[in-house]
Amino acid sequence: MSESGVQLFARLEARRSLKDIEPALFPDDGGPDHGDVVELYGTEGTGKTELLYHLLCRCVLPQDAGGLEAEVAFVDTDYSLDMFRLVSILDGRLSSSAHLAGSGDSVLRSCLSRLLVLHCSSSSQLLLTLHSLETSMALRPGLALLLIDSISAFYWLDRCGGGASVTKQEELLGKCAELLGRLLRDYRITIVATCHAIRRTSCGPSSSSSSDPNRPYLCRLWQRLVTHRLLCSRQESTGDHVAHRQVFAVHCTSGKKSNRSSSFYVTDAGIMFI
Repeated sequence: MSESGVQLFARLEARRSLKDIEPALFPDDGGPDHGDVVELYGTEGTGKTELLYHLLCRCVLPQDAGGLEAEVAFVDTDYSLDMFRLVSILDGRLSSSAHLAGSGDSVLRSCLSRLLVLHCSSSSQLLLTLHSLETSMALRPGLALLLIDSISAFYWLDRCGGGASVTKQEELLGKCAELLGRLLRDYRITIVATCHAIRRTSCGPSSSSSSDPNRPYLCRLWQRLVTHRLLCSRQESTGDHVAHRQVFAVHCTSGKKSNRSSSFYVTDAGIMFI
């Protein structure tokens, strides 16, 4: 496949590393680096979306506000991106920064200019969207993070469309995973994707294990890409400083066999780690 000089430059230029995107979440050996994939996994109401917004804001915020000043592409497959909530978090973080307090809307606009939002409503559209992202990455060498909310949005639609054939059911997501693997390799980006937990039942001999909601269920091509898995859940509040707040737990596992557990609660200005 031929490519222009601009595309070659964008592909080979070193993009911003995201290993320091959130030390409270990842093991001591660091967070996701170039070519890594983070899967945010959990049932509804376990803080996945707030955690996703937190990572997004950490990227687009200026360094004076504790950010990385990196560009982000957000693929919204659930049509659930709440821009008012996102702006509220950014505004709260900027207001709490002594260097940027009272700087007005200009810094906020600068943060939002680092965000590219795309919507799609089927696995076919997701595949086309990912193809179009290759052009965006060539034109925006500062783009370091790809967010997908969620990678499992079309799981049941694909199962119905594929009939009884598992191969047909996973065909489109498999093609998306192949393309994501190429983007990871050629453009050295980092990917963070949410994934809904589902309960599966089976009358076969493996029914006891198949009912585990925390077991990966998406196609193997996607599972091979995942380098970090953040399992989100609810937990009871502990301590007076989080009284009357819902506390969420996150357990991180990585391909390096290292892990870390952390907790957070949600405020108007985003999440706060305990």
